Formats: sequence, structure tokens, C-alpha cells
Amino acid sequence: MTKNGLSRRNFFGTSAAMAGASLLMPGIAAAQLPPDHCKAIPTKWDFEADVVVIGAGACGMAAAIRAADLGADVLIVDTNYDVGGHAILSAGSIALGGGTALQKKYGIKDDPETYFKDLTDWSVTEKDGMPDYRFCDRDFQHALAYNGAATFDFLTENGLPWEDEAPDNFQANHGSGVSALRSHHVKWKNGVGGPSPTGTNGTSVMRPLDVSARKHKNIRFLFNYHMDRIFREQPLAGRVVGIEAHYTPTILPGQDKPLVSWKTEGNIDCSKDKITIKARKGIVIATGGNTGNVEFRRMFDPRLTEEMQLGGGEWSPQDGSGELAAMAIGAALWGTSNQAMNRNGALRRGAFIGTRTSYVAWKPQSPIWGKVKATGIFVGSWSNIIAVNQAGHRFYNEANAKYPNGTCYGFFDDAGGYVRNDWRNSSKIKPKFMNYNDAALAMNEGSEGPDWSAGPQWAIFDSETVRRERWKIDENTGEEGYFFKADTLDELQEKLMANPYQKYRMPKGRLAETVARYNSFVDKGHDDDFEKPKMKRKIETGPFYAAWCTVCTHDTYAGLRINGKCQVMDLAGNVIPGLYCGGESAGGSSQHGMGRCLTGGYIIGGEVVKG
Repeated sequence: MTKNGLSRRNFFGTSAAMAGASLLMPGIAAAQLPPDHCKAIPTKWDFEADVVVIGAGACGMAAAIRAADLGADVLIVDTNYDVGGHAILSAGSIALGGGTALQKKYGIKDDPETYFKDLTDWSVTEKDGMPDYRFCDRDFQHALAYNGAATFDFLTENGLPWEDEAPDNFQANHGSGVSALRSHHVKWKNGVGGPSPTGTNGTSVMRPLDVSARKHKNIRFLFNYHMDRIFREQPLAGRVVGIEAHYTPTILPGQDKPLVSWKTEGNIDCSKDKITIKARKGIVIATGGNTGNVEFRRMFDPRLTEEMQLGGGEWSPQDGSGELAAMAIGAALWGTSNQAMNRNGALRRGAFIGTRTSYVAWKPQSPIWGKVKATGIFVGSWSNIIAVNQAGHRFYNEANAKYPNGTCYGFFDDAGGYVRNDWRNSSKIKPKFMNYNDAALAMNEGSEGPDWSAGPQWAIFDSETVRRERWKIDENTGEEGYFFKADTLDELQEKLMANPYQKYRMPKGRLAETVARYNSFVDKGHDDDFEKPKMKRKIETGPFYAAWCTVCTHDTYAGLRINGKCQVMDLAGNVIPGLYCGGESAGGSSQHGMGRCLTGGYIIGGEVVKG
């Protein structure tokens, strides 16, 4: 016997002790799971459906439509007031392979087996040596490869306006394999289905799916409800039978009424504080991942402290709620190695500076402008800007602060060529450069316990940079507390100390010293610290600016364990009957973007109807 009278045999032989989230993850479970998460199954339900889909993003909408096509009664639940999830904020590029109609039309040779071999090639690494496919789950990668072409056809049937052009490497390339071009694009069509939060092409993916779903009489929507709990026949055994959710209206500052969906067909009008929903055939977790949940993501990478905001988090929180609810009834986490590394999609130097989430191009016309508050600035050339850490020091060759790209077709030297499963592949990568994310997070200068946060990174520039970049600086440009302007560098340094995440206090004159050193390199014609090229202009003409350019979190690559049918599995490797998961809430794949989400949804829709 051990302490508390619990023997080693009893501990490891008891499924409750083995699978209970409160034992496996006490910090997360105690803080975020409802205290009564094992309470009894309701005897009376507020709503019922064959299939309950949690999340109206790419995976959830695809799963719902296909399940409805096959005759199921579907209820979609989303914490937001409208459909779209993270996908509607995207650029509308989708990684699909295995011989899609567009690949065939433009002579791109690909087939499911080639795609599968690409997605499991142990020898392919990113520029810092991180293996892109080595730790992926082969069962799901196989399903992803063998359903890619069918998913393309499904999306075409549901109205996606594809660009009639050859697939390429643009945007959706990360983790899609290196032997064929697989990034497919939709075109922007004004009025396709409805309004856009950002005006990006992701609208041309999600609005057609929205329109298609609403044409189905057997699909209903329940917006403004956050799923908190999944009911199972027994706490850690039997089928899943339903969910509990609470009301989460989206009310903008200065308004007293919640936002409502632009369409009403199929919408359920309900505002009860808590509701329960019975699922007769199955439950689909498509809640978008966990990179917005600070304590959850730090399990995989302790560096990801609170100052790193979620790109697009104002629209879709990616709070790990699907994973937490499933783990509370016995589900296992999976693919954690893919999240525990410097994967390109997981961490971003946001495309825009001066805003907290630093990723999405919000505009004053956005329906949630009251939440986002600023447009930010897109930096065309970092040759005229320096980036400093929380201690006020440069840490990187700013000219290489580019939007990162993962492994893809053409990633290796043309002369050497890519050979599948060849150990030499890592030596054939095109010219290397240090990863901005590594530089920003690894040094930790000025950090203190208990979290040892790397703190913010700031873009520093002057009025001449504004003029050269042709930026229009007005009241909508930068978010309060994340964008500062001052006549002198000392005044600028004092102002940026007001940011809540700037916990290290720079010594007086630090920012001016850093800029003076940089300016001396401009005179010299060489950057002694980081070998930054094309240093032609000093930072010397006031007013001066400091804009938030802190690394943000984005894709999730570790999630629930699923098999090739997207059925959720427990710690013993057994399927949890009736529970499905796809997209960023599922582990096992290193692919970036909507390809794995839409394909997972397509697979789920065909499986969940079987009951």
C-alpha cells in the first residue's frame, strides 16, 4: 500500500484514475472544468438532434453538411454569433492533394499514395532541423491523403468559387508534402453568402458553406452558446449522449444588444443561461484548437506565456474547450510532439504591427470593430525598422522577419533535388536564416519568475519611415496600449512601459542607446550585431513610434487522439462511442490551414451518421 491507502495495482488498473483529467492535468482541470463535470445525465433535454456539431468553422460546417446530405438531423452550436470560425479570417487557400480535379486539369501528378508518403516522410525537416512529418499519426495522415480529392469535389458541389488556375505553394503550403503543388485557392466574390469580418478570402470558403447549410431543412444553428460539458453514459465508459452549454452573447462596447447572425434560416432563438442538448447518433468536436488557452498551450511549450496573443482571437477564441470537455470523459491527447516544437504555423510574427493580436487586417467596417479597435500597420520593408525585446535591445536581423513558410514543393535545392526518405534531404534545404520566433522567445532577456516571460517585442521607427512606407496614421491605426508615439525616444520608452505585458522596466535611456548603436551601423555600412543588409536610413527624425510586434500564436497541432475515421479515442486506445473530432482540436497532423479541417469534416460527416 502507498499513501492514502491506494496501491500501485489499483492506481494503474483504475480507468477513472488513469483517464480523469483532474489527475492528469490538475492545473487546467481545477481551473477550467466545471466543478460538477461528472454530474448525472439530464432526464429532460432542451434540444435534441441526431448529430450535435460543436463549432461552425471549416471542420464543423463540412461535417454538418455531409451528415445532413446523408439524412441526419444536425444541430450546430457555436460560441460566436455567426459562422466561420478561424477559417473565415484566412486568405482562402486550402491544401488538398491526391489528384484533385484542378491538379489533374493542370497536369500536376499526384495520387493518394504519393500524398500519404509525403505526409509521413521522416527525412523532411524545416530550416531549423525540426521534422515536419516524423511525429504525425499515420492513420489520420492516410485518411487525409485518401480523402483529399473527394473533399475538393464536395466543396465544389457546395459552392466554393475556385480560382481556375494550377495549384501552387501559396499560403496553404505548410505541411502539405514536398513532391507536388497542393495549395488551392478560392476567389473573392462580393456578396458570396454574406458579410466578412475582415474582407479576406476565407469568406469565400465559409459563406458558400453557410448558404449551403441553410438550404438543408435538417440543419439548425444555435449561436452564442459555449459548450462546457459532454455527457457520457458513465463518467468514463459508454456512449456520449449530449452536451451542456452556457449563453455567451457578443455585445460590443457601448451597445446593449448582442450581435445577431446575418441570416435567420435555421437559427434557434434561445437565451437561457444554460441548456442541454441530446445527441442521438454522435457529437462532433470542431472547436478550433487550444492555442488561445495559455495554460493549455504551455504544456507543450512553457515559453508561450500570456503576452503572446492569439491571432484573430477577437473572432474565434480557440480556448481548448473541446479538448478539455473530452478529456474529462476519458479522451487522450495526441500528437503533442508536433506542438512542442517551433512549427511555423503555431507561432507567427504577425503580418501587422501595432495591434494586440497582430495577425488579421481588421477594418472599421468589420461587424466586430468595437472589439478589435485598430487596423494595425502592414510592414512592406523591415529595412527601415528595428525590433527590440522587452529590455530594449535588438535581437534579430529584422530584414529576415518575414512571414514564415514550412516545408513544401520546391523547398530543397533544385540542383540536389528531393529524394523521399533520404537522410541527405536536410542538407539540401535552400539558404537558412534564424527563425524570428526563436530569437524573440529564446533569449528571455529581462525575464523574471515565476513565468520567466520573454515579454513583448516592439517595432521602433520614425516619421521618415511612415513617409516612405506611405502609412496613414490616424485614430484607427494602433490599439491603445500597443501603439505609441512621442517626440523623443526617451518619451517613447516611458510611454510603452504602460503596456500591461511590459513587466521589465528598461533602464533610462536604453531605447535611445539601442537606436544610436543601430544608426552607427548605418554610417559604417555594416550591421556588426546581426548582419542586416541594406541599412540605408537611420532612425532619427521625430516623432518616433513603438508598435507591438510580439509573436502571436496561431495553429494548433496537438489535440484529441482520433483514428482514421476521426473517432475520438481514450488512453487505452479504445474508441469513445459516438464522439468525433477534426480540425485543430484533433492531434496527429502537422498540416497548416483549412485542408486538414475540411477533410476531417468531410470524413466525420460520412461516419457520424452510422450511429
